[in-house]
Amino acid sequence: MKYRAKVEISLKPGLSDPEGETSAESLVDLGFKIREVGISKVYNIYLEANSEEEVYTRVDEMCKKLLANPVKDNYKIHVERIE
Repeated sequence: MKYRAKVEISLKPGLSDPEGETSAESLVDLGFKIREVGISKVYNIYLEANSEEEVYTRVDEMCKKLLANPVKDNYKIHVERIE
């Protein structure tokens, strides 16, 4: 079966997000009333597997080994079956 795993990686709370802060300042300068901007990365990973559980396990391993830094990042994995 074919699946798409969407992985969202964001900074843990309390860590500095200079890119988000710069974006927030620019949006305020443009007249937008905002409170905060946080930057995240999103990976769309397409793969074949026997089940959603297998996809989740494999993608979780990918995050731990390469995609996310456990010291500074949180990540969420969303899996969907595709045709």
